[in-house]
Amino acid sequence: MFTGIIESTGTVTRVDDHGSRSQITITSEGFGGDLQHGESIAVDGVCLTVSQHDGNEWVADVMRVTRATTTLGAIGVGDRVNLERAMRADGRLGGHMVQGHVDGVATLIARDSQAEWDDFTLDVPEHMQRYLVPKGSVTINGVSLTVAALDGNQVTVSLIPTTLSDTTLNALAVGDKVNVEVDVIAKYVERMLAERS
Repeated sequence: MFTGIIESTGTVTRVDDHGSRSQITITSEGFGGDLQHGESIAVDGVCLTVSQHDGNEWVADVMRVTRATTTLGAIGVGDRVNLERAMRADGRLGGHMVQGHVDGVATLIARDSQAEWDDFTLDVPEHMQRYLVPKGSVTINGVSLTVAALDGNQVTVSLIPTTLSDTTLNALAVGDKVNVEVDVIAKYVERMLAERS
């Protein structure tokens, strides 16, 4: 499990396509030194497994289904990504419960820069809309955010300066795609209620 509090950002330095899977190599200064083989890392919100590591450079496998259903399908050398290691059992849950299981891809359709924050408005696929509520949690490219407003298929989140400076979200432009994970609690509640009817 993750928290949506980004620990570092990294740069994709290599992408190798092996047909049914790809391998991406990421360099992250000061982040990869004590990585363990087989541990989970959220890369732009997608839970991946460390298959190789050497100092600040490490490799993860990306399966075909992951490439097809997340933004990692279009990732290339030089792209910057948000990184978070799996939460320790004795750690702080600073954001919210994040699984690293992306529910879909949304499109940034508006960015409104204010003096102290930026509002991002996203066009969210229909199958995710019922899980979003005002003041609820949502994960965008691995970042835990609060839903500021909802209007049909559009969800707006507000990003404070710290989020803009410490993650890759500041580089997003209108038309860019992002990974979205809704709050898992909403999905569990829906399933339990459906079982009762």
